[in-house]
Parts: sequence; structure tokens; C-alpha cells
Amino acid sequence: MAKEVESLLAVIFAGRRKSGKVDLEALEMATRAAMHRAGAAVVEELLAAEGECPRQVPCACGQPAHYHERRAKQLVTVLGRVETERPYYVCPACHQGQSPRDQELDVEGTEYSPGVRRMMAVVGSETSFEQGQEQLALLAGLEVTTKAVERQAEAIGADIAAQEHARIQQGLQQELPGIAGPEIPVLYVEMDGTGVPMLASETEGRSGKQSEQARTREVKLGCVFTQTTRDAKGRPVREEGSTTYTGGIETAEAFGRRLCVEAHRRGWSRAQKKVAIGDGALWIWNLTEEHFPGAIQIVDLYHARQHLWELSGKLWPTDDRHRRRWTRKQGKKLDGGRIEALVRDLRSLSPAHPEAAEGARREADYFAANAERMRYPAFRRQHLFVGSGVVEAGCKTIIGSRLKRSGMFWTVRGANAIIALRCNRCSGEFENYWETRHARAA
Repeated sequence: MAKEVESLLAVIFAGRRKSGKVDLEALEMATRAAMHRAGAAVVEELLAAEGECPRQVPCACGQPAHYHERRAKQLVTVLGRVETERPYYVCPACHQGQSPRDQELDVEGTEYSPGVRRMMAVVGSETSFEQGQEQLALLAGLEVTTKAVERQAEAIGADIAAQEHARIQQGLQQELPGIAGPEIPVLYVEMDGTGVPMLASETEGRSGKQSEQARTREVKLGCVFTQTTRDAKGRPVREEGSTTYTGGIETAEAFGRRLCVEAHRRGWSRAQKKVAIGDGALWIWNLTEEHFPGAIQIVDLYHARQHLWELSGKLWPTDDRHRRRWTRKQGKKLDGGRIEALVRDLRSLSPAHPEAAEGARREADYFAANAERMRYPAFRRQHLFVGSGVVEAGCKTIIGSRLKRSGMFWTVRGANAIIALRCNRCSGEFENYWETRHARAA
């Protein structure tokens, strides 16, 4: 430590004599680098100070593995590179080697310390792997490769996804238990989907728009949150910190099981009111009927309004004034929950253009099919949300801001790993995951 300080002071005073000034930024960075080198030396000394090693350790095959030799291992820590020597054992029965010290330090099969892997997971979940590598160098003085950030972030995301899968499988094999706790006034589930750009190999054989080959795969995202209070005007207020997210590129069937397990984990059985909100897509209501029977079903009001606006564009493409007047009139029926009257008006339309006629027929069917999910005055009297803004914002912030940047193309495996990691972090559960992962592995 003293040597590092002396070296640092010599550099500082030499620079000052040369320029007559103090470069504060250079001073800061040089001090940090010196402290990192000193810290790395301390870590190296502490790792060398291990107790006596046994002559034998258990092997996975059931036989004892015998002490073979001490082997050196290079590690990248948050303080820099260090080298440690640890006992290495070989099993005479199965000829497999192992170093129990690697398991103890949580560095088995990797050169990166747990602290470095955690940092790579965080930056890899927030931004591109290249920018994450640059952030680690600038903010932490840590030199790693872009590929290392990618591999570690995806590995940790895959581990989180594997835990979720195990929890889902457990829920399928036995009745989902009711989680003990106080009653929840209102518990919501929301569902939505958004496309993520994929490598060509991941979309081969899948049709997209205009019968072209698809270039994206749909991520299905769900969220669960609670409502315990209302504002001064009686409008519902989402409980702060109550939102958790889950999702992935998977079938609707698999996603339904995923969201069901998450909802029960959050206390679905204890909710006095249970609400499902979506944009009207058929798969959402099929899953709601299957996994959340008895829930109050609500079509997102703002999405329903968008249906009217888009239809009016087909009916009066060149008459903006008429378009706005018609949309406003029909919107009042929608907001008032008078869906039958709205459907009658749509069915009475007889536009000359075939595309507009087909649009009117399709929208009339849409509103008729979702009539009971559009009783907005009744929902408001119960002080319920009538919009799916939480999950729609999640599609933008959790999925879009990370996986849909310019030039990004994913594999399903890589995308699902980052989605699992981002959902975990945005749900406020990453710290708990990190604290338990080493104990679980041990």
C-alpha cells in the first residue's frame, strides 16, 4: 500500500512541476487506479491465507477424490487481476478433477469474480453489450471484453429464467398454494405483446406482414400489481413498488402458465377484487378465462378508442372534420359503456369502398365480442383502472429500450435471457436473487 502511495505522489508532483497546475481528473483517475492495485494485492494475500487442505474430498460419483497438486488461477476482480493457488483433486474412479476452493469462491468454470459478474449483468441488462463494456471501463476502471459482458449477462439471465421455469413446473405438478398474508383490496394482471428483431435463422418459415418472412418474434409480457388506495378525486392509485413483470418469447399456453404462477405468488387467492386488463387480443381473453376465472375483464379504453379513430380514417380519409366529429360522437358511446348502440351504428354504415366496409364490419364484431369488457362507467364506480398503461409502458421500457435498438438482432435464447434479467431487475428482485444464488449453488 505504501509503495502505491509513494508512486502516486511521485507522478503527481512530477506533473505539477512540469505544468505548474494540478489536473484534478488525472489525479482522481490515478488515485483510483493506485487504490485498485493496492486492493488487488490485499485480495491476493487474503486468498493465499487459507487453512490446511484435506487429503481427500467427496466426488460426484460417490468415491473420494485425492489431492493431486496446487494449481494457479487468474481472476478478474472489481479491484483488478489477481492470482491465487488452490488445491486440485482428482478422483481415481471417474478421473474427474475438481477444486473445492473454486466452489467456495463462486468462480467455478469462470475467471470473473462474483462482483464482476454482477456488474456485467447490470450493465448488460441496461444497454448494449458494447456500451456496457465502455461503462465498466469508465465508471469502475474495469477492463473486460464486450463478449464477456454478453456471455455473463446472458448466463445470469438464463439462470433466472431457469429458476422461473422450475417454479412454473412445480406449480403445474401440484395445486398452486395460497400465499399467507393480509387481504389485498385489488390485484391486477395485465398482458400485452411486442415484436423483437431476430436473426434470420430464428424466423425461418414464419410469415410476417404481407406474407413476407417474419423479421421479429413476439415477446409476451405480463405484469401484476396492487391497488390499495384512491386519490382525492376517487381515481385508483397503483401501490408504489408493487409491480412485478414476467415474460418471454413463447407460446400463449406457456405464457399463461407463467403469469398464473406469478399472480398466485403475489397473492391472487387473497385478493378481494381480481382484475385482468388487456388490449382486446383474443389470446389474452382465452388465457384469462383459463387461468383467472372470475376476474373482472376490462379492455383497455384507450386501445378501444384507437379502433374508432383508425376506422374513421378509412371511412373519411380526406374529410378530417367529419372524421373527428364522428369519432367524438361514437367515443361518447364507448366511454359511456353503451356498446350495443355503438355496434348498431357501426353495422348501419354502408361505405362504398370495400376496405372501409370490411373495416366497419370487423370493428362492429370487435366491439360486440368485448361489450361486457367495456362497461367503463361500472368499472369507474368500482374505482378500477380502465387502461393497460402499466404493461404497455413495460413493453417500451423493459423490452423496447433494450432489445429493439437500431442494429440489434437476437436469438431466442439470448433474448429470453435478457428479458428474464430485465424483468427480474425491474421487479425489484435482483438483490434477493443475487444473495440467494451462491447459497443455492452450494
